[in-house]
Amino acid sequence: MFYHSKKLQYFKPPEKPDPVYAMKIQELIGGTFGEMTVMMQYLFQGWNCRGPAKYRDMLLDVGTEEIGHIEMLATTIAHLLDKAPVNIQEEGATDAVVGAVMGGTNPRDVIMNAAMNPQHAIVSGLGATPSDSVGYPWNGRFIVASGNLLADFRSNLHAESQGRLQAVRLYEMTNDPGVKDTLSFMIARDTMHQNLWLAAIEDLEQSGLESTPVPSSFPLELEKREFAYQFWNHSEGNESSQGRWAKGRSMDGRGEFEYITNPQPLGPQPQPPQPEPQLHATPQTRPEQQGDGSRKPPVVQHIG
Repeated sequence: MFYHSKKLQYFKPPEKPDPVYAMKIQELIGGTFGEMTVMMQYLFQGWNCRGPAKYRDMLLDVGTEEIGHIEMLATTIAHLLDKAPVNIQEEGATDAVVGAVMGGTNPRDVIMNAAMNPQHAIVSGLGATPSDSVGYPWNGRFIVASGNLLADFRSNLHAESQGRLQAVRLYEMTNDPGVKDTLSFMIARDTMHQNLWLAAIEDLEQSGLESTPVPSSFPLELEKREFAYQFWNHSEGNESSQGRWAKGRSMDGRGEFEYITNPQPLGPQPQPPQPEPQLHATPQTRPEQQGDGSRKPPVVQHIG
């Protein structure tokens, strides 16, 4: 059961409208790493969790918090779209900016009207939409909820890292004190969530329920262990040999990294099977012909 409080988690209104910036803020709502993604990701991970109750409860706590972040951003966008221009005078159609100046209209309004997301006026009536900054609708394929908590927690850390990066970039793109203040709160929560997932990964591994490599339940003897810790140098130069991944104990503590300077192919040259005649793909050799010049019938005849 979910309850909604009418008060926002945190909010400072923008000092002035800015429909172009409103379009940019949409990335934090419906982008690949936006709040809709982490909200749905954490909720589905929690609903699907079969592990200890503390992980399920934590996932649902954070997922529900993210619903509130979407509401904050939607409210911000509504303020940024307030009094946004919704039409241009016809006399300025040939050169909108010049037409605006000649007609006494504010040129900035014309520029804003051309640059803002038209769906903010046409589709949502100057409100937020479940889409990214270029109008692409949010997609459920953005989320990860595999049922393996270690794999999911690592994905969550990735999502929060990308999300905070985008929020920080948007912070740098505005001079509006109200917007900066609201984003500052959200950036701080992203800091917490990055730390949360690092702590959750550590907690899960220390519990013995999961470990590297994921999934840890798969028997290691079923993989070709001789290749499990080799770094293959697949490009010119060998600067990659200087990294932690090229020598020393492996991160899972079960092997030693080995740097392979010139990896060689371990399989033969591919020989794809020849196509079935009914598919009419180009074969490797010409089809055999009968004495009269006609092709031999296919081995498998169509029955009908």
